[in-house]
Amino acid sequence: MPLDAWLALAVVIAVFPLMAFTRIGADMILLGAVILLLTLGVIDPQQALAGFSNSGLFTVAFMYVLVASIRETGGIDLIIRYVLGRPRTEGRALLRLLLPVASMSGFLNNTPVVATYIPAVLSWSRRMAFPAHRFLMPLSFASILGGTITLFGTSTNLVVNGMLANRYPELAMGLFDIAWVGVPVAVVGVLYLLLVGHRLLPKRRGADQAFENPREFTIEMEVDRQGPLVDKTVEGAGLRHLQELFLVEIERDGNVVSVVGPGEKLKGGDRLVFAGTSAAAVELQQVRGLRPSHDGESSLEKEFKERRLVEAVVSDQCQFVGQRIREGHFRTLYGAAVLAVCRSGERVAGNLGQIRLQPADVLLLEARPPFIERHRQSRDFLLISQVNGAARPIHEKAWLAWSILIGVIALATFGVLSLLNAAMFGAALAVLTGCCTIGAAKRSLDVQVLLTIAASFGLGSALENSGMAQALASTTLGMADGNPWLLLFVVYAVVALLTALITNNAAAVITFPIVVASAESLGVSPMPFVVAVMFAASASFITPIGYQTNLMVYGPGGYRFGDYLRMGGLLNMLVALVALPLIPLIWPF
Repeated sequence: MPLDAWLALAVVIAVFPLMAFTRIGADMILLGAVILLLTLGVIDPQQALAGFSNSGLFTVAFMYVLVASIRETGGIDLIIRYVLGRPRTEGRALLRLLLPVASMSGFLNNTPVVATYIPAVLSWSRRMAFPAHRFLMPLSFASILGGTITLFGTSTNLVVNGMLANRYPELAMGLFDIAWVGVPVAVVGVLYLLLVGHRLLPKRRGADQAFENPREFTIEMEVDRQGPLVDKTVEGAGLRHLQELFLVEIERDGNVVSVVGPGEKLKGGDRLVFAGTSAAAVELQQVRGLRPSHDGESSLEKEFKERRLVEAVVSDQCQFVGQRIREGHFRTLYGAAVLAVCRSGERVAGNLGQIRLQPADVLLLEARPPFIERHRQSRDFLLISQVNGAARPIHEKAWLAWSILIGVIALATFGVLSLLNAAMFGAALAVLTGCCTIGAAKRSLDVQVLLTIAASFGLGSALENSGMAQALASTTLGMADGNPWLLLFVVYAVVALLTALITNNAAAVITFPIVVASAESLGVSPMPFVVAVMFAASASFITPIGYQTNLMVYGPGGYRFGDYLRMGGLLNMLVALVALPLIPLIWPF
């Protein structure tokens, strides 16, 4: 075997642990691997850049814009408002939640669907007196199941179909072709979630419960009108660098100064709100000119137009992961003050400034109104939602945004336009009609996902063109003993395992050339194996890190790592038991 093949294998093997066990973004790891292979001469520039011209990649990008148009016009909120309602039992509540989510996720990227649903479900479950943790993990799983119904359902489906069309143009799939397997998988999965799955979850406290009593993590003091602090700046009064407390806001004459800067001047009667622990109150009592506030209502429970209380779920890509809050200068970068941190359903006690942030931590932040829109698409946060905020107003163009999406689906389904052209036409129409601004369209593009997909093509090309894909295919055939059914099982198991550890797109794209080479060596159709890759890449239920929506609900639901294995392990097996027998019936070997 040539040296290029061994170099390609070594780089690919190195990629997997880096993606699974480091905080470096998948896009950066894969781009670095492609650059290394290009430098070593394993691939040429055309092969390295092939992913950036793939039709599946551009279809994904245009679909992001379509989803943004529905979100910007309040189209998802419209469904939430009319569908959730006021069910009398937990079972009916789950039914009202899971069916629309699974249905929508067949045509919309599930990340914005879940992001929009989480704050609504938290508010709804609180109003209905249902435990929120019984709904959030099923919400994520239902969105994943719904994504298996159509090619639009997940970016993985679109990309794998794009690769298939490039290699075998005659085998390119239609929008609803995978529904023959996807619908049974989704039906069985949703039934499991309704009847069994949610009962396997132990009782958990969510972030909303951990943050419900502001007096547990804030201290309120008042500036003495005759004291020495009047007309002093925050810095000059010694309130900027307290050991265990942060000054987060000043309530003054019915208004509020949020995210207080060091140069803000204090006035007599100002009500100062500090984030920290009650034990740290001793430090404030030693400051001359401050006295305890006797106002019965906490300042954080009042509504002020100048500030927002926001919950933000920390991403595994956040630059502050592993850093202490005080050391990271969080307030300076984001213009938001951390009030409290929730981890695994419990508020993290102790010195707030010394807390080291971890992925999926839920932060209670005080910020100015523009913060939410400014950072909604930030890679540092998986989810940003206003605490107890009213549902976003339903825009009069919601119906138009849905109509454009339905039109795109119709054009692609009946073959009037290709998937790429239909998505491109729909995205352009969404911008031209004002359903989505150009700024919102730019923000909607998940650059990390797109780069991950594009770079994965380079690794796939390295394996294929160096001959390593064929060698690995021969090894795989040996494991399967030349039996196509056994090979199908091996393909599904390997891709499902990789998906639990790294991103589903990378797992699918890198294994694609190996899977196709295995089918060609066996002399059978590649279709059942390609479809198995699609479904295995979506079967990500056993860890919070395998799928972004799983990590999004991890913090707000107060879950622990084992909860995913407890509820998702059986679901993984059910999906395999339904999909594997059906795939060869629809696409024979």
